[in-house]
Amino acid sequence: MFLPIRHENMSARRWPVVTLGLIAVNIVIFLITHYGVEQPSIKVVTEVPGHILVLAAEHPELSMSPQTRQLVSYFRERAPQFWAILKDQKRPPVDAWEAEIREITNPATLQGEMDSLDQQYLELRASVPSLHYGFIPSERAPFTYVTANFLHGSWLHLIGNMWFLWLAGFVLEDTWGRIVYIVFYLVAGAAALQFYAWTNPESMRPLIGASGAVAGLMGAFLVRFPKMKIEMSFLFFVRYRFKASAYWLLPLWLLSEMFYGSLYGTSSPVAHWAHVGGFVMGGLVACALRFSHLEHKVNKAIEQKTSWTCDPAIDQATDMMEQGQ
Repeated sequence: MFLPIRHENMSARRWPVVTLGLIAVNIVIFLITHYGVEQPSIKVVTEVPGHILVLAAEHPELSMSPQTRQLVSYFRERAPQFWAILKDQKRPPVDAWEAEIREITNPATLQGEMDSLDQQYLELRASVPSLHYGFIPSERAPFTYVTANFLHGSWLHLIGNMWFLWLAGFVLEDTWGRIVYIVFYLVAGAAALQFYAWTNPESMRPLIGASGAVAGLMGAFLVRFPKMKIEMSFLFFVRYRFKASAYWLLPLWLLSEMFYGSLYGTSSPVAHWAHVGGFVMGGLVACALRFSHLEHKVNKAIEQKTSWTCDPAIDQATDMMEQGQ
């Protein structure tokens, strides 16, 4: 596997407090959500709402809670073609559960099954952070465009994202300033999630992780520092290090994400199209910052804050001393 180690310029004019703060917040939230609640399997997380949609499509007369009704209505409006497929009872059953449901004709039994699924769904939404705060393309709750970027599923998931965040983030924070940088980070993360929702509008799998926002940083890094060399480590039985310029290494990574996104689609546990959307958004925003001269203004302000300057009175006193006054 290929792993980025560092890049040529590891210095900054001041402490990258925003980047360090983002890393700290992600770690704290991971510790709270990962060890504070019992995490169900992804099969349970997606299967329960999936069965609700199937049952609601085939038997729209069944009653359900307002929250579950909202799930059904949102999915029906956002993915009408997929909803039409669910309503077609001539299609093959999606699983053994649906095959059994189709054999039931008693309305009371069907309502009892919906009540059971409804209760399970409400319990999952209340207890599972990824369902409540993760981004679900078929629902798209507004606040999850932010919260999903701070949830992670495992230590490996967290460490990988935070390492890339550090490598690209602290240099861009030093270049753009703290306010522009944090706004860009949040916008890139939201754009990555939205791009994934456009490519998979019917998906009920919650998206979590900072990788979309980090991909945005990588896209901006490519535009801002295309010639900067990144030290890579190749690990496959033996360890080999080499340096590569950003202008060919990062586009290669983008092409690989597009390839795997096209190949696996929603079956992959990795949201490849979210990475693509974040990367493209990051590159476009970085171009806009450069050509609008906002980056130059921010750099000038940072230089004034970090450069050593004397008080005018001290300069005047020095001149007078040199004249013997």
